Amino acid sequence: MSEEQQIMQSKHTQQYSAEGKTVDIDIYRTEDSSWILEIVDQDNNSTLWEDQFEQEDDALAEALDALKEEGIGSFIGAAE
Repeated sequence: MSEEQQIMQSKHTQQYSAEGKTVDIDIYRTEDSSWILEIVDQDNNSTLWEDQFEQEDDALAEALDALKEEGIGSFIGAAE
């Protein structure tokens, strides 16, 4: 028998818009994990960071830096 773990959303989870496009910055954790960072586009394509973050502030800073450096288009996949 397995128990389903509760997922806790960060207060920093938000939408980010640039160049007329929008993605969701999802920052979450379980009781057994550090903060997980995922960027999800409008078609539910996601980019998930392999490394986890001790502080949710660090996860948000990483997401914003990546979006600014690589451009929002880098995080938007093909529509299915």
